Order: sequence, then C-alpha cells, then structure tokens
Amino acid sequence: MAMQHIENLMRRYRGQAINIKTISGGVYEGTVAEITSDYVALVLKGEDNEREQVCVMYHSIESVLPRGAA
Repeated sequence: MAMQHIENLMRRYRGQAINIKTISGGVYEGTVAEITSDYVALVLKGEDNEREQVCVMYHSIESVLPRGAA
C-alpha cells in the first residue's frame, strides 16, 4: 500500500481499535495513539492490563482492518 494512503487511513482510525498485518508476518492489535508521516503508534494491552506502545513503520504495513471486521 502507498505510504500516503496508509497515513490517511491511520488518521481515519485515530483512537479506534485496529489490526495491522506487516509484510514480515507480524500482527499488531491495538488502538491508534499517534500518527506521523513515517509511522503509527499503537497502544497494546499486555498482561495484567499493562499498556505498551508499539511503533509500526508505514512501509512495512501489508493490511489494516478495524477490530471486529471480518
């Protein structure tokens, strides 16, 4: 996917729960927290309801789905 398209998509889903699949096969499930021109930061719920933040570079994203979508 084109990076500008991904950035626009992330802005659309800001504050919402999404699933991201990367080219390397990684899957991230979290809430969109921060958006830059290069990456999106997701807040993930870890063990014991701990929250951690993960940054995913746009060029590594293969697909994006809002959580709950088929």
